[in-house]
Formats: sequence, C-alpha cells, structure tokens
Amino acid sequence: MRIHIDALTLEVIIGLLDFEREHTQRVIIDMEADYDYGQESFIDYADIVLLIEKELKEKRYALLEEALLGLQSVIVTAYPQIKMLDLKIAKPDILPQCTVALSAQWIF
Repeated sequence: MRIHIDALTLEVIIGLLDFEREHTQRVIIDMEADYDYGQESFIDYADIVLLIEKELKEKRYALLEEALLGLQSVIVTAYPQIKMLDLKIAKPDILPQCTVALSAQWIF
C-alpha cells in the first residue's frame, strides 16, 4: 500500500535568517510512504499529520535538511512497517520569484 499526504500546510519557525528565527512562515509538506498492510498494521494518515505538525512546531529547525531527517526519524520510529518514505518540504514565501523546496527518499 502507499499512503499520500499532499500539500500539508503549516506555519512554523524554520530557517537560518534572523527574521526566520523570530516569525513563523508557511511550509508545505508532501509525503508518500509504501508499507506492508495488515489489519494490525494500517497507517492512520491523521496520526501522521499530527506527528509531522508536532515535530516541526516543537523542533524549530534551522535547516530543511535537518527537518527532513527529523521527520524521517519520527515517522519510521512510529511506523516501522514503512518500506519507503518520500518527503518534500517547500518554503513558498521565502523568495518572491519562486518556491524553494528540499526532498529526500529512503528505502528500508
């Protein structure tokens, strides 16, 4: 099975610049995960959304790279049945002329 979470939009502290450390900014998270489905091992997408939100709001990451690694760790720890995880974090408002993003994929 594959679970998709698209365009999860949050207001969080993330970034290196002074104003990014003082004010929240919008980030957009996309996630895909392949997992072994069974009656005892289904993945509740609402729980993953809450997990992502909690991680990003509490940790206040400086780098998108650190945020991706932190999300990967908490998601796979909570859901060891995940076999592939693809995450993308976008900052649509940091530059006026474009949206910047970072993504990574892990195979377990």
